[in-house]
Amino acid sequence: MNKDISKGMVWLLAIACGLIAANLYYAQTLVGPISAATGLSPQAAGLVVTLTQAGYTAGLLFIVPLGDLFENRKLVVSALLFTAAALVAAAISTSAWTFLAAALGIGLGSVAAQVLVPFAAHLSAEATRGQTVGKVVSGLLMGIMLARPVASLVADHAGWHAVFGGAAVLILGLAFVLHRTLPLRVPVSPVPYGKLMASLWHLFLAQPVLRRRAAYHAGLFGAFSLFWTVTPMVLATPQFHLPQTGVAVFALVGMAGAIASPVAGRLADSGHTLPATAAALALGVAGFLMPMYVPDSRNVALATLTVASIVLDMGVAANLVLGQRAIFNLGAEVRSRLNGLYFAVFFAGGALGSAAGGWVYASYGWHAALLTGAAFPGLALLYWLTEYAASAGTVKRAV
Repeated sequence: MNKDISKGMVWLLAIACGLIAANLYYAQTLVGPISAATGLSPQAAGLVVTLTQAGYTAGLLFIVPLGDLFENRKLVVSALLFTAAALVAAAISTSAWTFLAAALGIGLGSVAAQVLVPFAAHLSAEATRGQTVGKVVSGLLMGIMLARPVASLVADHAGWHAVFGGAAVLILGLAFVLHRTLPLRVPVSPVPYGKLMASLWHLFLAQPVLRRRAAYHAGLFGAFSLFWTVTPMVLATPQFHLPQTGVAVFALVGMAGAIASPVAGRLADSGHTLPATAAALALGVAGFLMPMYVPDSRNVALATLTVASIVLDMGVAANLVLGQRAIFNLGAEVRSRLNGLYFAVFFAGGALGSAAGGWVYASYGWHAALLTGAAFPGLALLYWLTEYAASAGTVKRAV
């Protein structure tokens, strides 16, 4: 039995994952200013977020599996140095193509977070693995949610270029700290890279739990990305007329949804993954149905949208932990590959959501964007019904 991970190491990994994941979302509330400064059209504005997620997806497929091949600390530090360079490129960008190329690089290097999450699982005892992963993922989600208000506040006072310059300094500092403090972890049975990559498709086909959990979260994360791509633009319209600082406060309140992560970890450790998944997906749908009601009062409308953001974020946070807890039980020797595949599939859903959200909102308006967002977790919930039916059938046959 493994000695359990120390509390200090859990905190370090949670903070590190949060700082790294934040890089993916600084641009989310700055879509308007970045698009205006670089000349992107309203229909193409979603690319500011989509290309970062596309780079992240590519990194999940081609870099994260290296965690099963190379010493993990060196892999993480190398990825962070690359990320810092991409952040500097974004900070000095003056054209759309330069910024979008930098965004792709930021996403590619930020997959370091997904080398650290299975690292935490390796260091954990079996009985507490779900709780440990839940705490580390809470840090990751806090980073995601804090990135939006921090970016808005900094941009309001120093401009959006300063957001990426400051992030580059943070990531360089983090690379130094992790190099000094992370334990060595060399995979027990490394395989050649070509064989490693060829095994991804086999793993995906051979693991129905992986496919199902990835599909569930693709639906929720597509909705999440759509919401946070479109909502900051809505908040800047005459209906709400919020400045970047107001958007920052709105995003800061939304981060309350991260409280669902450790709760989901405990539910998973207790064997309640199936009903907890349904609840998470239902929260995702509810997060888009609530703002469909448009009261005359601006304050009531803003309050409704705020509660909807918390509800949606709770669903995303809970389902992410439930999924990772399930896939990390499929085999210690392939955890990095499983985690990479899991994140690659649902980040592809996220890229689709952000691109679709920007286009639907620009072309058809806010209500159409809300309906599109609700469809993502709605379809995942329909898919969940097949798992529920199969589970009920198994129990009936056993009786």
